[in-house]
Amino acid sequence: MSDHYHHGNLRQALIDAGIKIINESGEAGLSLRKVASACEVSHAAPYAHFRDKEALIGAMKASVTDRFMEELNDATKDQPDTECALVAMGRRYVSFFIRHPDYFRFLFSSQNLIAHLQTDRQYPDDYPPFTLLKETYLKYLKEKKIKKSKKEQEIEILQLWASAHGLASIACMSGVSVSFDWETEIEGEVLLR
Repeated sequence: MSDHYHHGNLRQALIDAGIKIINESGEAGLSLRKVASACEVSHAAPYAHFRDKEALIGAMKASVTDRFMEELNDATKDQPDTECALVAMGRRYVSFFIRHPDYFRFLFSSQNLIAHLQTDRQYPDDYPPFTLLKETYLKYLKEKKIKKSKKEQEIEILQLWASAHGLASIACMSGVSVSFDWETEIEGEVLLR
């Protein structure tokens, strides 16, 4: 087989191929051999980047998470306050997955993401984008001098997350047809406020 990606980023190509395979066949259908075939490289080529299937899956999750975090962090830059930052994060959440529906299916169908809604302490195993949402929300409460009970905080965080996640989920469904451009409407104030 020819090394189709020798001038590109083979590691990322293997990760993207792995995500596609998992989305189509499940984790049981993934192997380094199948990923190599999908990328049109030798069966030994993936081993230069990943020691085994588990290492590839870990790299897949890390790659998607890093890209997602970059998008969310970028959305919060230059916002006048944390309320605007929360809205911008929600919009970028949906927009990111509209552009990468395979990432949405991979993350939320096959990975065990952890998210503690409790706001009383940090949880090191929480999914980083969720941690960013929770931290930004708590900054918003502090900035606006709003007092909420722990239960109210958890419910509001859940509502914020559900709004963005629900829209992203619908936008990523292959059978959903709309007459508008998702990203244009997300950036407006119609779908997500």
